[in-house]
Amino acid sequence: MDIDIKDYRVKDDDKINLKKIPAEYKGKLSKDECREEFEKQKEKLQELQEVLYADEGKALLVVFQAMDAGGKDSTIRHVIGPLNPAGCRVTSFKAPTVHELAHDFLWRIHANIPPRGYIGVFNRSHYEDILIVKVKKLAPEEVIEKRYDHINHFEKLLSDEGTRIVKFYLHISKLYQKKRLERRLERPDKYWKFNADDLKERELWDDYMDAFETALSHCSKKHAPWYIIPSETRWFRDVLVAEVLIETLKDMDLHYPKPDYDPNSIIID
Repeated sequence: MDIDIKDYRVKDDDKINLKKIPAEYKGKLSKDECREEFEKQKEKLQELQEVLYADEGKALLVVFQAMDAGGKDSTIRHVIGPLNPAGCRVTSFKAPTVHELAHDFLWRIHANIPPRGYIGVFNRSHYEDILIVKVKKLAPEEVIEKRYDHINHFEKLLSDEGTRIVKFYLHISKLYQKKRLERRLERPDKYWKFNADDLKERELWDDYMDAFETALSHCSKKHAPWYIIPSETRWFRDVLVAEVLIETLKDMDLHYPKPDYDPNSIIID
């Protein structure tokens, strides 16, 4: 399929300006082509997950970040949902508890890193501590500045220990968010997803864009790259995320373990 994932990858120390990056897919692929490809991708992801699980030597951590109504839940449901849940764990990070706040900001994150053989998915992540904390000024600026290096070193540690990391920023516009929030008010089955506090966060849109741009620019490394996904075109969003995961898993050099016996010598009566 004609998708080059490098086109969406943030290069090390790129200066990101999200206003100049399309939130909607502008390419030549059609919806039908992408949906047909996505069915093949789901089967390939299942195959690769099985090898990862059998290999038991490495893990994959997948991070999703976005503004409210950016599509984190639906992307996880569509792309990760078809995988074997026995080898996949999804963790959603909300506001830290009193117990979590009694530790360093990465403590609760480290406790949820996937073990070898597993795929771990973070719906929000350690990046909240340089996004919300920065926008809401919940910590001194000098503390936040140090956290970019702390995160880079933390992710390098995970990488060195066998955990591959891939991070997705689901990019939407403020207008698109408005339409998605309005949709939640139009459908009774979506009322539960609406939170009045989302409107207060929306007022800080420009501050959040600045925080995301800084995080994307400072924390996209070879061992833990960020990908900016045009998420207003949901059928392309899914196929692009799946393609990145497929290529990442292929690059991990996974293998089924060799048996410690001769299969040809086994006779089952």
